[in-house]
Amino acid sequence: MSFTLAIVGRPNVGKSTLFNRLVGKRLALVDDQPGVTRDLREGEARLGDLRFTVIDTAGLEDATDDSLQGRMRRLTERAVDMADVCLFMIDARTGVTPIDEMFAEILRKRSAHVLLAANKSEGSAADAGVIEAWGLGLGEPIRMSAEHNEGMNDLYSQLQPLADAFATRAEDHAPEIEVDLDEDEEFDDEEEISRTPVPTTAKPLQIAVVGRPNAGKSTLINKILGEERLLTGPEAGITRDAISLKMEWDGTPIRIFDTAGMRKKAKVQEKLEKLSVSDGLRAVKFAEVVVVLLDAAIPFEQQDLRIADLAEREGRAVVVAVNKWDVEEHKQEKLRDLKEAFDRLLPQLRGAPLVTVSAKTGRGLDRLHDAILRAYDVWNRRVSTARLNRWLIGMLEQHPPPAPQGKRIKLRYMTQAKTRPPGFVVMCSHPDKMPESYSRYLVNGLREDFDMPGSPIRLILRGQGDKNPYKGRKKAQPSKLKKHLK
Repeated sequence: MSFTLAIVGRPNVGKSTLFNRLVGKRLALVDDQPGVTRDLREGEARLGDLRFTVIDTAGLEDATDDSLQGRMRRLTERAVDMADVCLFMIDARTGVTPIDEMFAEILRKRSAHVLLAANKSEGSAADAGVIEAWGLGLGEPIRMSAEHNEGMNDLYSQLQPLADAFATRAEDHAPEIEVDLDEDEEFDDEEEISRTPVPTTAKPLQIAVVGRPNAGKSTLINKILGEERLLTGPEAGITRDAISLKMEWDGTPIRIFDTAGMRKKAKVQEKLEKLSVSDGLRAVKFAEVVVVLLDAAIPFEQQDLRIADLAEREGRAVVVAVNKWDVEEHKQEKLRDLKEAFDRLLPQLRGAPLVTVSAKTGRGLDRLHDAILRAYDVWNRRVSTARLNRWLIGMLEQHPPPAPQGKRIKLRYMTQAKTRPPGFVVMCSHPDKMPESYSRYLVNGLREDFDMPGSPIRLILRGQGDKNPYKGRKKAQPSKLKKHLK
């Protein structure tokens, strides 16, 4: 990516709509009500032959205190400082407001490259607002409509010379990567071969952090990241979009998704909250490991169980993390109660890692990192067919399958069909008559004997009856020569 573009402006001027247009996906939530976006969301944008990073920001408001609006403004100002170019967007139909004038003045001081866009400018009703925009002193406004894909050529024309300048600057500051080695210099082959470097282009591990509102998901990710990148606070339901961040955590490249808090379906009435929850569910489907974050004060509530069960049904590796452990007084008794409740309430995830953390202080993050890698390893585990069939013989001898209606179910052989999550196929007679209890017996045996605790396991019973391969074929007629010989 050659440069970074931050889209800033008042609430509800169309920043998220333009962001979605540039990245080519509906990543950011869009709604008619103002103030939908609260966190910074980054995406890889394409505009003609330009490739750059675009940042969607919260709407700028006239608040500088520690209120939610004040914290959102500080986060947006931080994005302005990070970005190479700022696209200041106004609503052409509303015209220039006093807040627009104030923020135009701030942007002139904080950013070296500011472009002005008059959005929602389709039709003659926006002409007056476009003319007013000249008075902001930011040059010629780009007349555009993000919703109707108008004005993108003008935006490209203003970005292209800046992109060329940033590309030239990047070449001048690029490090030297081709170095000649002295052929006479001694080189230790053994040491080099034994060292396994971390590949820089490795696909990042996808992690989604899910849970009820105010469990501390954004605070936890900020602590892992080492900076206040996500908006946090005492208010429940601050996060609305499922925000993804790329980082390296203790040497492991990861992409971590912060999701909106998920409440009971009956309580979710507003359209915006429904969009937020569906965005979080989509993040779970994209993830490889799901961290279910609980509040230590009220763990394993009904909604927590539903969220954990959802992750298991989606076939994701699951890690349960109990947050706010720093304020817990009776830690040993509480941990014992948590483990007992976990085994009793979530039997489908028995053996999954249960980790206590404090997002506020950072305690337990190393254990959480190890638990995620362990769950990911189990999720990718593969067992050879020979081992599986030896194991199956032992399981059948220990506890043979039932004989419904006097017909013995024969389990012939077994193989692993897939990983992520581990999926096994058992060829047997009368698969439709196999009771659920015997399938659970096999799944629990797989977990215990092949060290796959907590991972979702899929077991498919496939029929392979004693079929006569010649049944149904027509009887071969004797040839005319044989008839003649007779």
